[in-house]
Order: sequence, then C-alpha cells, then structure tokens
Amino acid sequence: MKLARTLRLDESDLNVFARPAESDEWAIPGSFEFANWDESHLVGKARQAFANGWLGLESFGRSTFVAVARLEPAEREACVARLAAHFIEAWGAPSPEAARAVAEQEIAFMQELCEGHAPNTLLVIGREMSPDGVREAYRAIAPVDAELEAFAIHGSADPEPE
Repeated sequence: MKLARTLRLDESDLNVFARPAESDEWAIPGSFEFANWDESHLVGKARQAFANGWLGLESFGRSTFVAVARLEPAEREACVARLAAHFIEAWGAPSPEAARAVAEQEIAFMQELCEGHAPNTLLVIGREMSPDGVREAYRAIAPVDAELEAFAIHGSADPEPE
C-alpha cells in the first residue's frame, strides 16, 4: 500500500500557508475544505492553500509537496481514525460512522493517486474555481536515483564551540 507524506523542500510553506503542515505527515488532497468556497474566499494565504495545498493528517495544515511512501495497514487505520475524528471535531459530522465512511473514501482516493507511482515520487496539486465547482489537477515528478533523505540536512548551521 502507498500513501503520501508531506515534504518541505525549503521554508516557503511557512510563509505561504496560514497553517503549514509539518514535514513527514501523511497527507491527502483535503479538497473538502473548499467545497463551499467561491472567488471571495480566494485571498491571501487561503488562496495559496486552495491553489496548491495538500492536507497533512496530523496538524491539518497545508503542504506544497508530498512524496509517495509505503503505508502499513496499522498506519492506514491511524490515518482513517485521525481524519474521522477531525470530521467530527472541525466539521460537525453527524456521527462517528458517517465520519469514518468519508474518511475511508478520502484515504482510498489518495491511495489511488499514489498507487501507480514509485516511492519518493513527488506529487503536486493544482486547483481552480470553475463554473462547476473546484477543478483539480495532479502532477507527478519522478524520483531521482537518490532517496529524498539524502538531501536532508541534520544538525546545526551554527559552528560548534571550540
């Protein structure tokens, strides 16, 4: 099984999203958040979240990039449970059963988006308003030979005291 994890290639998400996702959260498109929006909602950081933000499943913040990753069954169950709880707490779902059913659909949809891609494939999302509602497009960027972790910088940029 595959799902995607949020990824910060730089610090720009901290500046463009009102609530940026942390790096390495499981993620989904999260377009349900924009279901009742119109052009008047598309200003500032909300516009950026709408235009190209994935939804992190821990912080419920947004991320510009996600990377396809392997997903264990227990991790999938935790994602469904966390999303169902979010539907109850933040969106007023009518029952835990209804929230879980929609959470299952959201996770399954993201799994479908990831399934045909190799691990570490980057995914980007683009949204726009159309006369029929929100229109989405997805783009995949194939991984290079190196694992994404090879580009991580660990430690401090400050010199060590002598």
